[in-house]
Amino acid sequence: MFNTAISTKGAPNFLSSDNDRLCRYHRWQANLRILEIREIKTVPYVPLSHPFVERLIGTLRSEFLDHVFFWNANYLERKLEGFRHYHNAHRVYTSLDGNTPSETTSRRADLNQFQCKSHCRGLYQSPVAA
Repeated sequence: MFNTAISTKGAPNFLSSDNDRLCRYHRWQANLRILEIREIKTVPYVPLSHPFVERLIGTLRSEFLDHVFFWNANYLERKLEGFRHYHNAHRVYTSLDGNTPSETTSRRADLNQFQCKSHCRGLYQSPVAA
């Protein structure tokens, strides 16, 4: 997954990671050294040290992963891509005055004429103009 992420946008200068055993393996450390990426470790047992990451993980768990089965990494990646599209293009936010992040104009639908569009294989529905 890491290789796929850096293949499109390039390697970052810094990478924030927790103190998981995975991040202590010599191959992981060697890859970071070769790519010249500086690793920034989170403070153990202090979830507030990276609030945006904690919020993302909490949202993924509560709104998606707790409701979905996945069988392998490829299947999970496809499901997460579908959720990312739903989360950015169809889920409304109160902090954006009821708009989605991908909306550039504030178009309002006629509430008397709408249909529901299914996302994430029926897990979520959002209204769309008819």
